[in-house]
Amino acid sequence: MSTSGLKKFMWIGTGTLLGAMIAVGTTVWADREQVVTPTEETALSLPLKELRAFVEVFERVSHDYVDSVDDKKLLEGAISGMLSNLDPHSAYLPPEDFTEMQEHTTGEFGGLGMEVGMEDGFVKIISPIDDTPAQKAGVKAGDLVIKLGNEPVKGKTLGEAVKIMRGKPGTKLELTIIREGEDAPLKIVITRAIIKVKSVKQRMLKDNIGYLRISQFQIRTGSDLMNGIAKLEKENKAPLNGLVLDLRNNPGGVLTAAVQVSDAFLNKGLIVYTEGRIKNSQMRFEAEDGDVMAGKPIVVLINEGSASASEIVAGALQDQKRALIAGRTSFGKGSVQTLLQLNNGAAIKVTTARYFTPLGRSIQAEGIKPDVAIELVKVEKVDSQKFMRVKERDLTGHLTNGNGDDSHNVIDDEKEVTDDKAIDKDENKEKKALEELTELLDKDYELNESLRIIKAMILAQQMQQ
Repeated sequence: MSTSGLKKFMWIGTGTLLGAMIAVGTTVWADREQVVTPTEETALSLPLKELRAFVEVFERVSHDYVDSVDDKKLLEGAISGMLSNLDPHSAYLPPEDFTEMQEHTTGEFGGLGMEVGMEDGFVKIISPIDDTPAQKAGVKAGDLVIKLGNEPVKGKTLGEAVKIMRGKPGTKLELTIIREGEDAPLKIVITRAIIKVKSVKQRMLKDNIGYLRISQFQIRTGSDLMNGIAKLEKENKAPLNGLVLDLRNNPGGVLTAAVQVSDAFLNKGLIVYTEGRIKNSQMRFEAEDGDVMAGKPIVVLINEGSASASEIVAGALQDQKRALIAGRTSFGKGSVQTLLQLNNGAAIKVTTARYFTPLGRSIQAEGIKPDVAIELVKVEKVDSQKFMRVKERDLTGHLTNGNGDDSHNVIDDEKEVTDDKAIDKDENKEKKALEELTELLDKDYELNESLRIIKAMILAQQMQQ
């Protein structure tokens, strides 16, 4: 398969559907007129007794509440309550929130830079987004936000909490966070900024192995991934021996992008399917011929912050036995939200389906379990010079190796001095890149372990040839 373009992909279903990313997970659009307009059958089945009670409550509150309340605010609150009580991901989006959500899919928006949901009345961090104020401030997946500035989160809807977190770039917001393993709440101050999310990043690792990091699934992610692999091959001046696909702390996003990424590494077979009550929620996505990696080994790296669209990719490649999944069990969001635009410019986000991996596994509340577990550990590098062991070559009068070359004897590193002025620019650049890579692998234990795993996979594949 050429890396110059995206493969087409098939889906089976009805209605007009387009992937769209929201604060937490995988969302599809639905045709407004088709879905919002009630049919005669639904109109006849309306719960009239309950609706009369609602009208009565509305009248009482509007007339008797201690302060005058705007009718629009009351009705929007009722709609918001109706949706938020269904599950953590269904929500009402006023016109301004809906507009911001549409901007979010392009990868540029204002805020702190983290994907959030609600849990037990608090804001739960699904994951901080790469290279954003939240990540740089030390926010972690799984953190529970109990206060936003001086305002308690308890009692607020997710939309209300998000409004507080958004604001003018350059302004600060203090988050009070409960984190597992910490004895007391943490206070983290974050400076708001315009968040520009680069969906795909790439770099070369060792031994002709490529590394691709997907931070979110946006509309452009499929094409960005193909371009990223093409750049790696150009830099490597040869096809890659293998690929590490990093989906850690990737909160999800555009459903079609997840399908395109999965399809890029598959030649055939099912990628994902969804099941729900209405016909529009029943979809199947199939792969087409053309594996961009031509069967070379792939390791997909996940953790507890990998959610939704990330789990679609990991589940598809795991079930198809196309990649080895490494890391820790993913978040477990296996539901699909349909976004329905209303006539007033607002929208509602409703959970309409569950998605399943090719082998029929529902990921909802379970997550993707890795093939190889990599625990969250802190690694400290030991100074090997302090623990030098005596070897045969260090013994006085040791025998030579018989090859006529005894150059393996110990070299005094202090006497080996490199004249940097004699090294040309290309060699300096390569040296710097190697130093940066070494530093990265030293700091990132999970990535280092993934590199070890894929090296073993490459060796095993070569031995079978």
